[in-house]
Amino acid sequence: MRYDAQDCILVSKAQLTSTVYDFRLKNQQLADITRPGQFVQVFVPGKTLRRPISVCDVVDDTIRLVFEVRGEGTEIMAKMKEGETVNIIAPLGNGFVLDKNKRTVFVGGGIGVPPMLYSARQLGENAVVINGFRNKDAVILSDDFKKSVSKLIITTDDGSYEIHGFVTQPLAEEIKNAELVCACGPTPMLKNIAKIAKENNVPCQVSLEQRMACGVGACLGCAVAVNRGDGTTFFQHVCKDGPVFHAEEVAW
Repeated sequence: MRYDAQDCILVSKAQLTSTVYDFRLKNQQLADITRPGQFVQVFVPGKTLRRPISVCDVVDDTIRLVFEVRGEGTEIMAKMKEGETVNIIAPLGNGFVLDKNKRTVFVGGGIGVPPMLYSARQLGENAVVINGFRNKDAVILSDDFKKSVSKLIITTDDGSYEIHGFVTQPLAEEIKNAELVCACGPTPMLKNIAKIAKENNVPCQVSLEQRMACGVGACLGCAVAVNRGDGTTFFQHVCKDGPVFHAEEVAW
């Protein structure tokens, strides 16, 4: 569903790591209708295309965006100041379908961690979170997760913080008591998570990371192959049909 562009006020800004920033945008109307797993398109001065940013959290009248500087657009965003007006189109895409009564494991990798916060917070004690990072310096949002869910597990590729390894290692254990898995992160990680979920007969929803332009399905730039069920595939668009898909739908 598409909504018209609206102005928000950047009420707070923080730098979480050398490249990751935390914005809180005030807009009551948009906050009221934003759901876990959705994203926004941010207007960046001087750039033709908006930048897609996942929703990290929604609290009262504010939408929280946690993003990494990866190019000129996000670098310009990082220089925005508190009190400035930020124009966004939101909420966009289809998010996670959650059941508060089902024990759910939420798995995030790298910049796929932020959208897990709002999603996991919906389930509270029924949520287990596994977040993976490159190293200790890249770890973000741990305190936020600890306040919101029953269990937080962190892995690092180099072993510099908590578990040495990948998110799939603790997932193999936690999935034994899970009724649903929700994940967001790099495609190789999601593919492995989907495999583990299938082997354990646990439903799995994945939020795909894909380069976007329009964000509303018009440019067809974020196409992803999806299974028909008869052995053939067709294309859907991450921005409009996703970003969340059932793992078995994706033609990995």
